[in-house]
Amino acid sequence: MITVNDILNFLNSKYPVEDACDFDNVGLLVGDGNETVKKVLVCLDADISAVKEAINVGANLIVTHHPVIFDALKSVTDGSVLIPIIKNNISVISMHTNFDVGVGGVNDILCSLLPLKNVKKFKASDGYILNYAETDISDPDLLADKIKKVLGFSVRYVAGRPIKKLLVCSGSGGNFIGDAVSGGFDALITADVKHNHFIEAINNGISLFDAGHYATENICVKPLTELLKKEFPVEVYSYEPDFIKSN
Repeated sequence: MITVNDILNFLNSKYPVEDACDFDNVGLLVGDGNETVKKVLVCLDADISAVKEAINVGANLIVTHHPVIFDALKSVTDGSVLIPIIKNNISVISMHTNFDVGVGGVNDILCSLLPLKNVKKFKASDGYILNYAETDISDPDLLADKIKKVLGFSVRYVAGRPIKKLLVCSGSGGNFIGDAVSGGFDALITADVKHNHFIEAINNGISLFDAGHYATENICVKPLTELLKKEFPVEVYSYEPDFIKSN
């Protein structure tokens, strides 16, 4: 008999919740830790489509990357995804920034898919852990094309000097452009880049790639699914909706 707490404790052993950022909300966010797990659904977000899929396959545990509850709640009313989650006795475990930075986590998965080598951990000025890497693709245009082909989404970028060493941050990391500049890096691969981040990159002659929040993080779903399948004798499903399009 596998319980929700069994899976939570396993994930916590690999990606400790104390490694999450102070602003984050991770761990068991909905449900009963002592509940026996029937089936598991792994997805990026516990949105309504994922909850419907969990109900459809008979999963009573959803494991997500993005927290199903992030900001403080003052009410839970009709239209909240928490209503069908609770009504259907579904537990939700969310592993967010602790999963981003951990060994074998989202940043590492992203680096493993891209044409990068000599990947190491790098502590940013605010204490967050990024990945340092090197590449043999020095041309920014060619690297942007490779990122697009690997992730299957369009890439917004500005091209700077030839690239040798760079920083990688899955999800929202445009604010780390300052660390890329001060650290003498040639590029930053991330997502959710604001206009001022691009300008800072241009002014400092480095490349900045916005590969999309969904594209740089949804890549964790299948590896996390396989990890749970190997560890626990329960059925584990991946759910990757295609409602976010790119042309």
